[in-house]
Amino acid sequence: MQKDNKTNIQHILVFQQNGSGESKIKGIKQYGSGLFRLETCSIDEGLPLVIDDTSEYLPKDIKADLVLDYFKHLDLSHDLANMCVERNIPVVSPGKKMRLPGVFIPPT
Repeated sequence: MQKDNKTNIQHILVFQQNGSGESKIKGIKQYGSGLFRLETCSIDEGLPLVIDDTSEYLPKDIKADLVLDYFKHLDLSHDLANMCVERNIPVVSPGKKMRLPGVFIPPT
């Protein structure tokens, strides 16, 4: 796992769409204060039904110990999961139906 060199804490990267992960972000801040370095990537704009090239919306590289996927758009979630699997970063993606190694899909 990657750890922040200065504080030796784990880095959690949260991806959300239109505030879909805000309650989880609030909970991590409230109950995990000082235990995690939390970073968010938010998309708050309208999106087309199909996104052929998600590179406009996703970062070129991802560096984190854990990724939380609260995207509503399945094209974004799919490509995000593939990026994380390639980098060996575990992903929690609630309610999705992807079946990739390293992607954990708890029920919502």
